[in-house]
Amino acid sequence: MRTWNLEPLFSGYGSEEFKHAIASIEQLVEETETFKQALADAKHPADTIREYLDIARRRRELFIRAYGFVNLTLATDAEDEESHKWMNRLQQLSSEMTTFDTAFKRWLGDLDDLDRLLEEEEVLQEFQELLKRMQKDAAYLLSDREEALVAKLAQTGSSAWSRLQGLLTSTLEVPFEGETLTLSEIRNKAHSKEADTRKKAYEAEIDAYPKVEKSVAAALNSIKGEVNELTELRGYESPLQEAIHNSRMRQETLDVLIEAMREARPMFWRYLKRKAELLGHEGGLPWYDLFAPLGSAEREFTVDEAMDYVVDNFASFSEDLSALAKRAHQERWIDFTPRKGKRGGAFCFNIHPLGESRILTNFKGSFSDVITLAHELGHAYHGEQVFKEDILNASYTMPVAETASTFCETIVKRAAIEEAESEEKLFLLEQSLMGSTQVVVDILSRFLFEKNVFEARKETPLSAERLKTFMREAQQEAYGEGVDAGTLHPYMWVNKPHYYSGGLSFYNFPYAFGLLFAKGIYAMYQKQGDAFIPEIRRLLQETGKKDVEDLAAMVGADVTDKRFWEDSLAVIKDEIDTFLELTEARR
Repeated sequence: MRTWNLEPLFSGYGSEEFKHAIASIEQLVEETETFKQALADAKHPADTIREYLDIARRRRELFIRAYGFVNLTLATDAEDEESHKWMNRLQQLSSEMTTFDTAFKRWLGDLDDLDRLLEEEEVLQEFQELLKRMQKDAAYLLSDREEALVAKLAQTGSSAWSRLQGLLTSTLEVPFEGETLTLSEIRNKAHSKEADTRKKAYEAEIDAYPKVEKSVAAALNSIKGEVNELTELRGYESPLQEAIHNSRMRQETLDVLIEAMREARPMFWRYLKRKAELLGHEGGLPWYDLFAPLGSAEREFTVDEAMDYVVDNFASFSEDLSALAKRAHQERWIDFTPRKGKRGGAFCFNIHPLGESRILTNFKGSFSDVITLAHELGHAYHGEQVFKEDILNASYTMPVAETASTFCETIVKRAAIEEAESEEKLFLLEQSLMGSTQVVVDILSRFLFEKNVFEARKETPLSAERLKTFMREAQQEAYGEGVDAGTLHPYMWVNKPHYYSGGLSFYNFPYAFGLLFAKGIYAMYQKQGDAFIPEIRRLLQETGKKDVEDLAAMVGADVTDKRFWEDSLAVIKDEIDTFLELTEARR
């Protein structure tokens, strides 16, 4: 089967299990209200904290199951009316419990002896990082009434605009050579072996966006405007500062990461210009050939072949990783192929109450699709490690979210390159560089774009034309002389869902962090061998509790030192140098 199985969550909206889950959430709303009202007179702090943790745990379990079922259903059928109805209901119920968290955080913020309490109460020590973090978060809280209002308004504000972007892009029809394709299908043609197909698909994609550009621009403006207002009200310097705070990292860590990425641009430009030469272009590489395959790896993968390939290569790292991928396939955790109404891209949703994950891809058979499978299965492996923790200690932040996934990509790419020869080696090496370029250079452009949009949105709503200008400028700064400036992609802001979240801004730099952090960890694994595998598992397991700097320190890495990032980028430089050597005679 090529579609995922959601029955372990619920058999349907009419099932007794789903009805019971909704009724239980409604009951929890009443419990949270009672708890909140009793906070002012709480005389035994340890008992109050334990009660909060119990309610919060039950809420997390219920919402992950119910929200997961609705969200996953919508991901493959964007126009399902019943799913939209239940999504709206769940968002209402969630908003009604907003003051439960804010009231507890505010109460915790006023608690002077939390450290002493944690020392005395052994049962609370498991949650000391969570509780201390919540105490710090209290500084950015609005009043209970304001927090409740914000949560309610988000249902018809940022969340609604986000759903609109998803609906418009998943149902956008793209005429192409007598057919009508989805946006995912036309974008997949960027990997075609045929140069004419790549160029025409790019042109068809660009021509399709004007149908939705004004509506999607309205969505982006509304979301970024809402975030600007809320971050200022909460006392953050900017949406970026809020993103860094929520990422549990320091500003200096992001600063040295971005600086290292900027300084590394010329080596990527050399790779891109050489690729342009090999494809017969003068100057920079046209955008429509960024994903053009080089070499002669003729093999196209079926779904089963792709999964066997990933399973076998994962086994070179560890049996438990390989077994996880095999289980995901056998138990239908994965929805593989594109179809109308299904959202583009790929993601993994970890379901802690089940000890399982669900993965969405838009698989068409290319090696790039195989890497995407490895990436998303890496998220599932990360989930398998954090499932060992209490569900309240299992929510990891954006930067470390990409660590296991990128590590798993590296396993598959390295194994494939090592066993390949001649033309296939070139193909696989270039595929690896293609991915690294996206996660360093393109991510830099996305970071610059979003930063500029937030700043400009303070003054005025931004037209689709201005957003396109911002995107071109960001791409030019990041890609530089490596690309043909006449063939940039001004609509990348339309098709990337990462920009369309009211509660998750700057979902770009974590990919670069994840790639480079994973490469650094992989280099340690190569030096230390199998003895290092338990350390990797332990690091992944702890991601829901620790700050990123402390996590890195667990394996002897200092992410506030630019040299760490330079060393990780040097791994990519070695691949670029090898690529340039392999292709020197072909110029």
